[in-house]
Amino acid sequence: MVKEVIKQAEEKMKGVIAATKREFAAVRTGRANPAILDRVTVNYYGTATPLSQLANIATPEPRLITIQPWDRTAVKEIEKAILQSDLGLTPNSDGQIIRLAIPPLTGERRKELVRLVRKQAEEMRVVIRGIRREVNDAIKGLEKDGNLPQDEARRQEKVVQEMTDRYIQEVDQLLAQKEQEIMEV
Repeated sequence: MVKEVIKQAEEKMKGVIAATKREFAAVRTGRANPAILDRVTVNYYGTATPLSQLANIATPEPRLITIQPWDRTAVKEIEKAILQSDLGLTPNSDGQIIRLAIPPLTGERRKELVRLVRKQAEEMRVVIRGIRREVNDAIKGLEKDGNLPQDEARRQEKVVQEMTDRYIQEVDQLLAQKEQEIMEV
């Protein structure tokens, strides 16, 4: 019973790490990364459709993203969706391929992005601690009901704390990597 609760908590914490990676990938750095377009949705025949389902997205150069729609009639809608997104990028199209030039980041923008990813990392740490609290409450409930001896409950709480520390450390490592990537010139 306790092992199952801890296993579920670990799955949730793995999900938090995956979400952290997705969030960080969407933050624009000075380099071209197709993941920044993951949140862009295009009005395609009246339906909000993710850009990745409408086109081939590539990074042929470090500061260039190319978008090649499978349906050429969608080029204008894709351009409009990119302009309406909060990416701050201007699409350049020849009617078949859309090019997004990634401008170098200013020092002020880099600092702003570092603050943003630090805030996101802290939110993820809070989620992990919330999962820890839920599991510890479940362990205390089992102990109170007499289904778990006190010494075993303490051991399991220690296991949960070690798992929490491990996942928070992983968030910190992801944050350090992203900060380094943002501050690269």
